[in-house]
Amino acid sequence: MRRVDHPRFRAAVAEVEQSIDAAWRHFRADAGTTDDHTLAEVVLQDPAEFDWRVVDGALKQLRCPDCGEQLGAGPLDCHRCELANGYRFAARETDRTAVAAGNEHAIRVASAVARTRHRYTERARCGYELLLPDLLAGALPTTAQAQRFKALINKLGDDELEQVVHPDELLRMDFA
Repeated sequence: MRRVDHPRFRAAVAEVEQSIDAAWRHFRADAGTTDDHTLAEVVLQDPAEFDWRVVDGALKQLRCPDCGEQLGAGPLDCHRCELANGYRFAARETDRTAVAAGNEHAIRVASAVARTRHRYTERARCGYELLLPDLLAGALPTTAQAQRFKALINKLGDDELEQVVHPDELLRMDFA
């Protein structure tokens, strides 16, 4: 089974999508408008003023005029989407309570990779997607753990990269 088809992965991406949609709904309600398009354009004028989920919510409201895809999610050769994809990384991160500092950053990066897979390499996808469910549960690997995961992922063959669905599975692989 490919990782993207695995319930663990699908549940994690769905949880992120729901959190982005909820953040957008709350933001829109606080702004007192139902005009998603105009509000999204305002947010993207200065994404550093908003939480990353609000910025991602704004991106979901707009279509790229060049490629027709959701803004920031189009093909790699779409320059407007490439620029918009960067907006999500200019936004603010507020760490959740009761989780390690930096967890929110890890969730933002991992979810961006998982939600726009075609924009990232197979090895980057493998690493970030493997950890996303655990990050959402509050885990945060140490630098040494992250480096270990990366080293193990780098040893995987191209055909194996989509097959690994859990970090423990990666750690159990025999690379001798």
